[in-house]
Amino acid sequence: MGHVHTDLTLTNMLSKQSVNVRALVDTGTTYMLVPPSVAVELGFDIEEVVMSCVTIADGRRVRCPRIAPIEIRFQDRVCNVDIAVLGDQCLMGVIPLEAMDLVVDPINERVTPNPKHPEGPTFYALGARNIVSFDERFSRPQPLLPSQSCPKSA
Repeated sequence: MGHVHTDLTLTNMLSKQSVNVRALVDTGTTYMLVPPSVAVELGFDIEEVVMSCVTIADGRRVRCPRIAPIEIRFQDRVCNVDIAVLGDQCLMGVIPLEAMDLVVDPINERVTPNPKHPEGPTFYALGARNIVSFDERFSRPQPLLPSQSCPKSA
């Protein structure tokens, strides 16, 4: 088994500037990290953005720029996140992986959409009670046809 890399498109949601990147998938990383050159390509002045503290692999906490809002796209899956500007390569962590419902396949060294949810990520509200759908709440009942219903989770 080797390292898993994947191709992503990052988009600055304010300026709409996009960049395609190849990221190392790192399940020990929480969010996404990009080097300064990618932040600049996205149109950010990294001297003028919010600073955040990040704990790195050796346990030290370091301050680094944080850019937002950024859309991460993998195939037909997207999520919006803040990204830390640090290091010399792009790292994709577990938050974007989970938000886009992606699966890391270390044997074949690839990332794929979760085969249990081919239609896209599933949002869970297991603790919610007495919830009405958006359409019911706003007096626009639109019953789902059986073919439109959300599939049951396995």
